[in-house]
Amino acid sequence: MTVPPTTRTTTARSGALVPAPLPTEEHDRLLSGEHHDPHGLLGAHLTPEGLVVRALRSGADQVVVETGAGETRLVPDRDGLFTGLLPGVDEVPAYQLRVSYAGVEYVQQDGYRLPPTLGELDLHLIAEGRHEQLWRALGSHLRTVEGIPGTAFAVWAPNAAGVRLIGDFNHWDGTGHPMRSLGSSGVWELFVPWVGAGTRYKYEVRTGDGRVLEKADPLAREAECPPGTASVVTESTYEWEDADWLARRAATAPHEAPMSVYELHLPSWRPGLTYRQLADELPAYLQELNFTHVEFMPVMEHPFGGSWGYQVSGFYAPTARLGSPDDFRFLVDTLHRHGIGVIVDWVPAHFPKDDFALARFDGEPLYEPADPLRAEHPDWGTLEFDYGRTEVRNFLVANAVYWCEEFHIDGLRVDAVASMLYLDYSREPGQWVPNAEGGHQNFDAVRFLQEMNATVYRRCPGVVTIAEESTAWAGVTRPTDTGGLGFGLKWNMGWMHDSLQYLGREAVHRRYHHDELTFAMTYAYSENYVLPISHDEVVHGKGSLVAKMPGDWWQQRATVRAYLGFMWAHPGKQLLFMGQEFVQGVEWDHDAGLQWWLLAEDWPAAADHRGVQHLVRDLNRTYRERPELWRLDTDPAGFEWLDVTAAEENVYAFVRRDGTGRQLVSISNFSPVPRPAYRVGLPQGGDWRTVLDTDAPGYGGSGAAGEAAVVTAEAVPWKGWDSSLELVVPPLATVWLVPQDRTPAPEEPVAARHA
Repeated sequence: MTVPPTTRTTTARSGALVPAPLPTEEHDRLLSGEHHDPHGLLGAHLTPEGLVVRALRSGADQVVVETGAGETRLVPDRDGLFTGLLPGVDEVPAYQLRVSYAGVEYVQQDGYRLPPTLGELDLHLIAEGRHEQLWRALGSHLRTVEGIPGTAFAVWAPNAAGVRLIGDFNHWDGTGHPMRSLGSSGVWELFVPWVGAGTRYKYEVRTGDGRVLEKADPLAREAECPPGTASVVTESTYEWEDADWLARRAATAPHEAPMSVYELHLPSWRPGLTYRQLADELPAYLQELNFTHVEFMPVMEHPFGGSWGYQVSGFYAPTARLGSPDDFRFLVDTLHRHGIGVIVDWVPAHFPKDDFALARFDGEPLYEPADPLRAEHPDWGTLEFDYGRTEVRNFLVANAVYWCEEFHIDGLRVDAVASMLYLDYSREPGQWVPNAEGGHQNFDAVRFLQEMNATVYRRCPGVVTIAEESTAWAGVTRPTDTGGLGFGLKWNMGWMHDSLQYLGREAVHRRYHHDELTFAMTYAYSENYVLPISHDEVVHGKGSLVAKMPGDWWQQRATVRAYLGFMWAHPGKQLLFMGQEFVQGVEWDHDAGLQWWLLAEDWPAAADHRGVQHLVRDLNRTYRERPELWRLDTDPAGFEWLDVTAAEENVYAFVRRDGTGRQLVSISNFSPVPRPAYRVGLPQGGDWRTVLDTDAPGYGGSGAAGEAAVVTAEAVPWKGWDSSLELVVPPLATVWLVPQDRTPAPEEPVAARHA
């Protein structure tokens, strides 16, 4: 308990009145940084004898209090503590301090005379785990308190014996800046006058066993550029220009809209570019290739670049490697103004053990579970979050909201969901503890994901959440009110694995594995899916997409083209990792970046790479213009097999529908043998027009189908269909057909042979 500021007075040799010295215990706790209520000792306090003023100014020669009634010189106590008594004062006046260091005098405001900058409502919501804008309460914030500008700092550290603030403003010596504990909330708070934007800081945490930790702010909205680890005071001045985009987004159901996603790692897309320089190049590139969305691998601050951002230390701060938070806002805004949605990878599954970050933040397990069997992530050498702890769950839910509200993000792709859902994920017997029902489900993680999804969808109209969930957990994209996890979409890892396995086989063997491409349709409507060809498939010795394909260089490219045509027509949204759109031959290297020189005019094989790039451009354009390919992605009425049994020929044919009568037929031949008179059953008779042929010369193909772009169906029953036609199906190619009786859409691409 803090003792009364004074009970008796003495007179110093200077003649100034001095209150009784602090009890030794109180003084020692204050100076050691272990006092829970430094404001109860420092600052100004009314007593029966007058106003007691105490200031902690380590290394100062002299401290003078100035009020409207004059000035009073404070008397040195010990260890930088100065004390004085202003008799006859019955209310705390406005005052300032004149502090001399080595003969140089500074005028300072005293933050210890001011009230807390967090109100009771903030503390109540934090305690309840329901502060959906937690970043507005905790962290650092520019404030003006009773006319004094400065920065308010607040941090959650319930197990700390004391917390002090260190930074540029005090030469990283926290002696003079102890923080106060705001009761049972576990929050420590301090307002520091005249500290402004750009100031670096950390929290000096005194643990219960006497250790001193220097910790970055978990709620810092800007971080020092690695290898620096400090937090940075920041305030956004950015003025958004994407109101029209946000309005359209809110009025659009993502499941019934086109979504073709270009996934990229910002630092290595074009190495060396900042957020603002990327804004000059990336939107135009995506617009040229007609992608609807871009997905950034994690942009949150992380200490090790080789983690690609998946080991996050600053959950609320865009990485400073590429610029400021407002620079990142500019990039997002520019993408929106070019019609490109922005998805970011979000990583609530784990965090690194670096001493400066979240690990044992206040000396005890705080963000991680206390049980080491639950805390250690066995795959990545990191720590898992304690999803059962109210404040930790709040930290993460608010973080999801933060990226959507503060940076106008359109989607969150949640990384490693499976590792969160299962207590035995990557653990052997004896390395995990069952839940209360004896099972392996992590019920705390389930409740967290449900709350996160429900909160984001309620607060952020039009935003979509996407799960990277690699198991058969039921109801990942089912609404939370029916027991689902509440995600909007889920990565279809099974489709990705099966299709790449099929295409990696020599063509002569594919007939024995025909179901590897058809099996996905047996569960296609169990969830709302994204078809991902992501960074995970082109690193760690797996080879690039084109390198996975058998055969010579022509066959490899042709197989990729056929695969992309099949993928874009298949139910589900699409995702393609950077570099695969121009068939970079080597796997992704985050240090080297992409091999853009493959597209240079003077590169002998540049046409090969540009051909596939042009195909991706036209796939996206045709896809966006044809609701058959996306409107009923999550409805079985949008798909039907036309020929699912042609294993010997390696051919797959199906029809896509939009529910209004529009239809598109996709035919894929994954054999290097052309099919010159291949008969396919069709859902209707009449003329059919080719709108895309991945074998067209403009894409680097053979042009085996020739110039005829219109074929006529005959009244010849075939495999259950009343009409059919014979057509040339090129080798290792996908062809898209639509009924000729439809008026072409504006700027509809002709068959790619004319590209």
